[in-house]
Amino acid sequence: MDKEILKKGLKEWKYEISPEVEEKFFKYSNFLIEWNKKINLTALTEPKDISIKHFLDSVSLIFNMEIPQNSKVIDVGTGAGFPGIPIKIIRDDLDFVYLDSLNKRINFLKELSKNLDLKDVDFIHMRAEDAGHNNSLRAKFDFAVSRAVAPLNILAEYCIPLLKIGGIFAAFKAFEIDDELNDAKSMIGNLGGKVEDVLEIKIPFSDLERKIVIIKKVKETPKQFPRKANKIKKNN
Repeated sequence: MDKEILKKGLKEWKYEISPEVEEKFFKYSNFLIEWNKKINLTALTEPKDISIKHFLDSVSLIFNMEIPQNSKVIDVGTGAGFPGIPIKIIRDDLDFVYLDSLNKRINFLKELSKNLDLKDVDFIHMRAEDAGHNNSLRAKFDFAVSRAVAPLNILAEYCIPLLKIGGIFAAFKAFEIDDELNDAKSMIGNLGGKVEDVLEIKIPFSDLERKIVIIKKVKETPKQFPRKANKIKKNN
């Protein structure tokens, strides 16, 4: 990673990085590049790209909305740990679950977690549509986050069932999302959610403008959701 870009980028959000936190990001970057030789984790391997497009992008959420201390958070379709691991490195008070459908990625994250000495983390190999019907996961979280590449109506169906009433789903999106948001609003309502805000965040040292859709769960999700993946994709 590019330490100076990470340090200066975080300073723009008025966060002074400690040597301990900086070291964890550095270890994460090296671990990611090493494992990427064995399994496909990321197309971005340049130090500058890792600092900006993975680390600063991921943590942009916590500097632009309040997440209360000790909140229980699930990262759905976490992949190589984005956005959840960078958030956890800075906010180690948060209790995190990382969910992914590919066991190779979960194994990477387990090894990474040991390497970074992360506490209050759990890694689950499961499809998101199955997690939504799992009694230990459904309606158990204060926050759900996802940077997975999928339309908002699909991500909402995967994530909203995992939230407690009053919980927040933060969906990381890029570019123009007006049409995608309009297409998803009906399904979000059916799931018991309500769009509260769309954060527009300029990522330092780049021309990236991250959009994060903030959805609040205002009532229980009907039991039939989430549907099986083939039904979700067929009907959306």
